[in-house]
Amino acid sequence: MRFYCESLTIPTTAPIEIIDVSDRIRGLFERNRIRNGQVTITSSHTTAFVALNEREPKLQQDMLDFLGSLAPPGRGYRHDLDPVDGRPNTHSHLIGLFMNASETILVSEGRLLLGEWQSVFFVELDGPRVERTLRVQVAGED
Repeated sequence: MRFYCESLTIPTTAPIEIIDVSDRIRGLFERNRIRNGQVTITSSHTTAFVALNEREPKLQQDMLDFLGSLAPPGRGYRHDLDPVDGRPNTHSHLIGLFMNASETILVSEGRLLLGEWQSVFFVELDGPRVERTLRVQVAGED
């Protein structure tokens, strides 16, 4: 069994954003020639996450609206009074309580075993940010 770990840099442009990274993930394991195994994708952030869901523009807008309604900014959150990095982002951390920092996807015969409608998304909750990082570990055999 072989293991490869790489990082993907992702710039974000909106306060809450859903970015399809499926093709970038596919490219990583195709370059490493893994035929059977798994890919684990991990966000390096406490306000940005990984999700598997359907890629459909109206649904994605519904997702953005839903996430924004879970914990609206500016509600007098205690963390916002003295934020660690100067960003009043309590709402981002609260929404993140319901999200995954990582996902693992099986690989068989050189293909991600995603459902027919599934895509891999990077979900920004505290943007925009010049640079976000996803770590991707590919494990498997030729």
